[in-house]
Amino acid sequence: MRLNIMRKESLDRYLGVDKHFVKSMTAIDLMALGIGAVIGTGIFILPGTVAANSAGPGVTLSFFFSAIVCALAAMCYAEFSSALPVAGSAYSYGNVVFGEFFGWILGWALVLEYMLAVASVSTGWAAYFNSFIASFGLKLPKAVSGPFDPAHGTYVNIVAIIIVLLISWMLSKGMQSSMRINNAAVAIKLAIIIIFVLVGLFFIKPSNYHPFLPYHMKGVFHGATVVFFAFLGFDAVSSSAAEVKNPKRNMPMGIIGTLVVATVLYMAVSVVLTGMVKYTKLDVANPVAFALEAVHQGWIAELLSIGALIGMFTMMVTMIYSSSRLVYSIGRDGLLPSFLAKIDNHHHVPQEALWIVTLIIAIMGGFVSLDQLTSLVNIGTLLAFLFVSFGIIPLRKRKDIGNKGGFQVPLYPVLPIISGLACLAMMTMLSKETWIGAGIWFGIGLIIYFSYGYRHSKLNQDR
Repeated sequence: MRLNIMRKESLDRYLGVDKHFVKSMTAIDLMALGIGAVIGTGIFILPGTVAANSAGPGVTLSFFFSAIVCALAAMCYAEFSSALPVAGSAYSYGNVVFGEFFGWILGWALVLEYMLAVASVSTGWAAYFNSFIASFGLKLPKAVSGPFDPAHGTYVNIVAIIIVLLISWMLSKGMQSSMRINNAAVAIKLAIIIIFVLVGLFFIKPSNYHPFLPYHMKGVFHGATVVFFAFLGFDAVSSSAAEVKNPKRNMPMGIIGTLVVATVLYMAVSVVLTGMVKYTKLDVANPVAFALEAVHQGWIAELLSIGALIGMFTMMVTMIYSSSRLVYSIGRDGLLPSFLAKIDNHHHVPQEALWIVTLIIAIMGGFVSLDQLTSLVNIGTLLAFLFVSFGIIPLRKRKDIGNKGGFQVPLYPVLPIISGLACLAMMTMLSKETWIGAGIWFGIGLIIYFSYGYRHSKLNQDR
């Protein structure tokens, strides 16, 4: 039997299966999902540490240049989600334009990105929560406050597990109610960031901006490579295309709008922070809180800890949601067991996919030390960006996929090629350990594909 791993999926079949979702999400919902994923605790840390170590006050330009590179990939995602309004993000796009094997590789990369990201953030949320309740004199027993490590007296991170279960329970009740809670959380988070910016403006000392480029432009560009990963997460918005009203208009608005808002906020925090305190003093664990204490505005620092908790909460909402839609999509195609593609009739949510994802994330966050694994999130994201960028070229050549009235990347094919090359360049900067870890993960993925996925694929059954 000759293997045909390059067989391509049909957009019509995807649209037919995905019609069981309720189209309830608006552009505002999509931007809230995106902003929830992109803006987490990093906004309170990265501007300070990158200013101190790489770019000085020019860190503002570092965020700007990173945003330009991300904008290229964002436009490619916007065109794909406009032309292919289906669940599964880059996984489904890869299946349609490159073929099943590349679709599987992308799906497997995104499984790693989404689940590992949530698991690591759940442990961060637990640490912030434990610190927050400690200020009220409350403390959890050591045994339930860390990963399984009997030698150091910890057996389970119970808070990390509980927060993941709570978010999944919320998502299981349907997207309309989930979006109301998520949108409110994002609004509170944005309000806290804006309060910091507005109050901080009154404490800016122009002398702190001199020299503006202490490390010259080389430092700015090095800073840009560091802060690039702060923008990752907007791609998760594209997982929701099957549940969006008027996807041709709303998907591009949600994806590109997310990036615009995130860029403005990152740059605003950078300008204010480096104006409040000399950049040389910002190489601390929590530079924004440090700057506020330095100008005797500690009350806002308390707000920031709440903002950090909310920021991590909204990031987990987006990534658990995206993970469940991704696993649903792979089950829909038969590459994973088909029960994962069941959508319940009451809440119109793929419950089996959602709770399988939740179980895996809860186990990882509750029992495993993830410190050495989080860099793998970056390689999964960049691989998806790479294929989506170059994928615009075969997408445009497909006469059976219409995108009339939808978003199209300008300056085709130059911008998609530049975007793909930029992603390749970023991938070369990842550590050897990251590549080794990714190699092991993709090796496992290949075993699953050739031992199960290929034979059970819906494309195999349709032959």
